[in-house]
Amino acid sequence: MLGLLTKKIGMTQVFDGDGNLIPVTVLRVDANTVIAQREKEKHGYNAVVLGVDDAKPARVNKPEKGQYPEGIALKRHVREFRDFPKECKIGDTFGEEIFENCRYVDVIGVSKGKGFQGVVKRWGFGGGRKTHGSKFHREPGSTGQSTYPHKTFKNVKLPGRMGREQVTALSLRVIKLDKENHLILVHGAVPGIKKSVVVVRAAVKKQGA
Repeated sequence: MLGLLTKKIGMTQVFDGDGNLIPVTVLRVDANTVIAQREKEKHGYNAVVLGVDDAKPARVNKPEKGQYPEGIALKRHVREFRDFPKECKIGDTFGEEIFENCRYVDVIGVSKGKGFQGVVKRWGFGGGRKTHGSKFHREPGSTGQSTYPHKTFKNVKLPGRMGREQVTALSLRVIKLDKENHLILVHGAVPGIKKSVVVVRAAVKKQGA
C-alpha cells in the first residue's frame, strides 16, 4: 500500500481552470522516515514502518525505543504500511512526491468527538410531535421487552458517546501537489480535527482520471 503520514491543516477553496470553486482540505507532508522493515521470510509479510515528528526521549518507553535502529531519531507518530511499492532502506525519507501519479487518494483519520449525544443527533431519529402535551419529543422510545426476557438487546440504537472513531474518506480527488510547501490539496472534507495526523494512501477503489 502506497501511503504517508500527513497533518491536517484545515480547509480552504480554490478555483479550477473553468472557474469553478472547489472546497479542499490542506494536508501538510513532513518527511516520513523509514524506521523499520518487515520481511516475509522473517515476519510473514512485507511492510515498511514510517514515522514522523521527532519525539522527546522521555516520552518514549523502553520497548518502543528498542525498535529504533542506531542513528534514527525517535518519532511521535508511527505507522506500518504493508506491501509498500517503493524500494527503500532504513533511514530513507518520503514526501508528497510519491503521489505524483495518483489521481485519487483515501484519507484515514479519527473523527471529531462530540461527547454524549441523544438518539436524534447520534442516529438521526425523527422524534415525536412538537405539539403541547405529546410528552414525546426527542426520547428514544421503548427499548426493552414487556415480557421475558426483561432486558435491552444488543445493538439497539440508544444515546451514547458519539464520534472519536476511525473513519476512512474514500476516493478523494487530488487537486494539487504543492512541492514547494510540501502540501497536498484534496477535494472535500477529511476526518479529524485541525493539526491531527491522518494517513493518506493511494485510492483502493478508484484510479485514473
